[in-house]
Amino acid sequence: MKIIVKESIAKDLTKFVIQSPLIAKKALPGQFVVLMVNEAGERIPLTIVDVDKEKGLITIIFQEVGYTTKLLGKLAVGDSLYSLVGPLGKPTEIKNYGKVIVVGGGVGIAELLPVVKAFKKAGCEISSILGGRTEKLVILRDQVKEFSDQLYITTDDGSLGEKGLVIDPLKRLLSESSDWGLVFCVGPVVMMKAVSDLTRGYKIETIVCLNAIMIDGTGMCGGCRVTVNNKTKFTCVDGPDFDGHKVDFNELMTRQKRFLQHEDKSMCKLNKQINNE
Repeated sequence: MKIIVKESIAKDLTKFVIQSPLIAKKALPGQFVVLMVNEAGERIPLTIVDVDKEKGLITIIFQEVGYTTKLLGKLAVGDSLYSLVGPLGKPTEIKNYGKVIVVGGGVGIAELLPVVKAFKKAGCEISSILGGRTEKLVILRDQVKEFSDQLYITTDDGSLGEKGLVIDPLKRLLSESSDWGLVFCVGPVVMMKAVSDLTRGYKIETIVCLNAIMIDGTGMCGGCRVTVNNKTKFTCVDGPDFDGHKVDFNELMTRQKRFLQHEDKSMCKLNKQINNE
């Protein structure tokens, strides 16, 4: 669980390469780990972005958006995590779907990369769409491009690629061809909802990788429950991949906001600690 490499890849986005031979040996695309920074801290899920089975290393990328991820970002090369559990979740179903569109937004692009690699290895023809608020937040674009037949980039401010949202090139691709075998999407919930709403009209199978709030990651706490096809599912053990046309996104977005007040209090506590150092 020792941190071997620490690299800042964009503002508030950090990559860790962590020594974890057992997880590296078992991990498959789409799976994740749950880690703790310290004994009293919360457990947070993070996708396994890459593995080196020979060296026993895994790569994670995280965005410093809350109390725990801020603490995680303070760790340095040579430090160890308090705990690291994985690989968790069902792997993404990898097969040759023919022509595939993959859509990634923000830090979700990190979760997209291992899936793109695996789809390409399975023989898929891949059109990738990456989006972010600005150029610096469209991460890993060279790595995704390496495994893509076409790459489209959008930014909210037009600083890179097309000014607009990922939904714009997606609309064009869907209108230009009817032989898409799959759309795979990971990113902000509102983006996954928009993509699923669009592809539903084209009757194209659409898989979304959900990022629900988790606690134990084993299906016991129920914190990550989501309604799919009117049935309760647990993102950690039934997912994180689900049929985007059957997910109750409105319920999921409401649940994602339920701890914001507690998070604000935690951030105030952390800022006081930093100012007193």
